[in-house]
Amino acid sequence: MSSDTTTKQALKLLADRGQTVAAAESLTGGLVAAELTEAPGASVTVRGSVTSYATAVKHEVLGVDGDLLEEQGAVDGEVARQMAAGVRRLLGADWGVATTGVAGPEPQDGQPVGTVYVAVAGPGGPGREPRTVARRLSLDGDRKEIRDKSVQAVLRLLLSELMENAATKDTEHSGGNGCLQP
Repeated sequence: MSSDTTTKQALKLLADRGQTVAAAESLTGGLVAAELTEAPGASVTVRGSVTSYATAVKHEVLGVDGDLLEEQGAVDGEVARQMAAGVRRLLGADWGVATTGVAGPEPQDGQPVGTVYVAVAGPGGPGREPRTVARRLSLDGDRKEIRDKSVQAVLRLLLSELMENAATKDTEHSGGNGCLQP
């Protein structure tokens, strides 16, 4: 599935539900926000973005734990989760997405080039805490390819979580076993 198709599907699901999304980006430097806002009508669902390229911005603006950043560095799954949750909270969005990683040309924080974490923070469901998931990627390619693949990966994760969120709601309303009951 192309990034364009993924983005359109995610934005349609968000619009159909009256929900919004915000992005927190490090290695992608605004490419996720650009992809989200490329689609006509994106202003209905896209709240905004924070390009938190500097580690201090991750902490000071997005609220990522300072001790975590000091101990693990910025290239970490929990950092990605906190970035997604932080931008969701900061911009008042229903969903937050985040990217952090090493696009190269040099390793960073002890992580090799191509190590990327993408995360999505969502609203959870009735009576449930918000859900935040992160994925670790090991990507090949040059800097541009790694950044482009990171954008595609976080948007696929968003779409997956949107679809999972819908399935969870269907299950909860149908008797709890995932089977629609008469």
